Amino acid sequence: MSEPVKEDKVEEIIQKTEEIVLGEDGKPLSKKALKKLQKEKEKAERKAATAAKLAEEKAARDASNVDYSTDRYGKLPMNQSQKRTDTKYAEIKTINSSRKGEDVVIRARVHTSRATGNKMCFFVFRQGVSTIQGIITADADTISKPMVKFCVGIPAESIVVVEGKIVKPVEEVKSCTISDAELAISKVYVVSEAQGRLPFSLEDATRPETEYEQDDAQLVRVNLDTRLNNRVLDLRTTTNNAIFRLQSAVCLLFREFLIEKNFMEIHTPKMIATASEGGSNVFRISYFKTSAYLAQSPQLYKQMCIAADFERVFEIGPVFRAEDSNTHRHMTEFVGLDMEMAFKEHYHEVLDVLDEMFVYIFTNLQKRYRTEIEAVKKQFPHADFEFLPKTLRLKFHEGIQMLRDAGVELGDYDDLSTANEKLLGKLVKEKYNTDFYILDKFPLAVRPFYTMPDPENPQYSNSYDIFMRGEEVLSGAQRIHDADFLLERAKHHGIDVATIQPYVDAFKIGAPPHAGGGVGLERVVMLFLQLGNIRRTSLFPRDPKRLEP
Repeated sequence: MSEPVKEDKVEEIIQKTEEIVLGEDGKPLSKKALKKLQKEKEKAERKAATAAKLAEEKAARDASNVDYSTDRYGKLPMNQSQKRTDTKYAEIKTINSSRKGEDVVIRARVHTSRATGNKMCFFVFRQGVSTIQGIITADADTISKPMVKFCVGIPAESIVVVEGKIVKPVEEVKSCTISDAELAISKVYVVSEAQGRLPFSLEDATRPETEYEQDDAQLVRVNLDTRLNNRVLDLRTTTNNAIFRLQSAVCLLFREFLIEKNFMEIHTPKMIATASEGGSNVFRISYFKTSAYLAQSPQLYKQMCIAADFERVFEIGPVFRAEDSNTHRHMTEFVGLDMEMAFKEHYHEVLDVLDEMFVYIFTNLQKRYRTEIEAVKKQFPHADFEFLPKTLRLKFHEGIQMLRDAGVELGDYDDLSTANEKLLGKLVKEKYNTDFYILDKFPLAVRPFYTMPDPENPQYSNSYDIFMRGEEVLSGAQRIHDADFLLERAKHHGIDVATIQPYVDAFKIGAPPHAGGGVGLERVVMLFLQLGNIRRTSLFPRDPKRLEP
């Protein structure tokens, strides 16, 4: 009888031992600790049950949410010129409400995108200065939610091919250049995806300057150094696209006008044996066992071409100046628009051509490139450039007198400082209502050695500067074409004649009287658009502190 009693006690002891829960210290937990442990266990069980339920619901949704748009979107394989198709790609600028209902294909950059829920996404697509809104909306037949999700994930600045129908928006799309039409997207393919985080957004980089002037403005301003350090991205802005289309237009119109006037385009050396303008502002470079210089201008070679009976020549090419000037209008490399022309009797024959040329350029910029000008104005508001059909011409002493009348103390033969140039431009605008004028007969002492002195007063010269908005954009003159007189003037300026002997020799065999001038391309564009800094109109600027990118 005693054996069953012992077994029952053993069983009871085992059961109680199993119910004891030990803590980290090896001692049994208190009732309070046991209660807390039980709550945590129940919480974990509930969390696991919820996760299982959510997974079950997701699986059910995925099973019912079949992607029926897989052939309508995606990333295209890298283009290795595998094939050509007959696809016709539309330009955004040609799209308008009159084409409503038409299906088009465009290739463009994603300027911005914005999701609205999980069924809709708005895009702004960009081509150069043109932008258009695109909308994709999920439906039951062709556009799936996964397709919309893919669209939402396309990074800004990616290149895409988009197919869609032109539709008329409910309201005018004021944020795009195409305001009376938009695209109802049916297909989207990524051609090239932008990788990584952008150093700045194109939206910030194109924000109008006037928005920063508002009292409550809390906006990101992209400074000029940041732009220039990331120049490729910066050049994508609609403003910069317009600026450099206008720069291209200035070159086109310069060439167009001069060719019509029977000028010949030439291409002169940029590595030369001596400083073309005299002085020390030249870049010295190693040239095999000797040294050479980067050309400060094509000046000497233009004149040699005149001596070669080319009669009328022009060149568009780089110019190098080793000037340690960190100003808004100086660079160490810029594009020069140069011309030189033989004349029959008076250097004003050449000045007349320059006058007509600038009027032609300005007139055609405003007539043929109004879209680009307005695109720049959106970010940098400015008054249209004003000029006269027949350009105002002042003698240097007349300009000096205007400055004196305004309270500036100047000698008859003093050169104009930058500040006085700007003041004179302001005075001319007030008196003659023009942003553009010519100042003739500069003092001889402030001009290069090859400048022809004035026949009536040898302290003046047959030289001129041309100004836009109070800043010089062209410097020119009648050149000395007599070899003996040229040597005399070179020695007067302390120039070693041996270094310019080939130049002088060109005039020993006879040369016609001639004159010309050199224009700074970037400065013309800067002043025409009133941009305030020449670096904005240089593709990849070079100044004393910048040699990259």
